Amino acid sequence: MEANNSWADQWENGPERVHVEPKKSSGDGFRAKYGKKVGEGLGRTKAVAGTGVRKVKEGTSAGVQWIKDKYHKTTHKR
Repeated sequence: MEANNSWADQWENGPERVHVEPKKSSGDGFRAKYGKKVGEGLGRTKAVAGTGVRKVKEGTSAGVQWIKDKYHKTTHKR
C-alpha cells in the first residue's frame, strides 16, 4: 500500500456489491385481516384529537380574554 493513498482509496479494491431482492412478506393476510380495524381506530383517534384541539383552543381563548380583562381593570382605575 502506498503512503499517499487516502482512507477511501484503501477500501476500493473490495468485493463488488451485490443487489439482493427483498423477500416478499407473508403479511398480506395480516393486512387484510387487521387493516380495516386499524383504519377504524385511526378514524376514532382523529376525532378525539380534533375534540382535544378544539377544547385547547377554547381554553386558550378564554384565558387570553381573562388576562385582557385583568389588564384593562388595572390600567383604567381612577
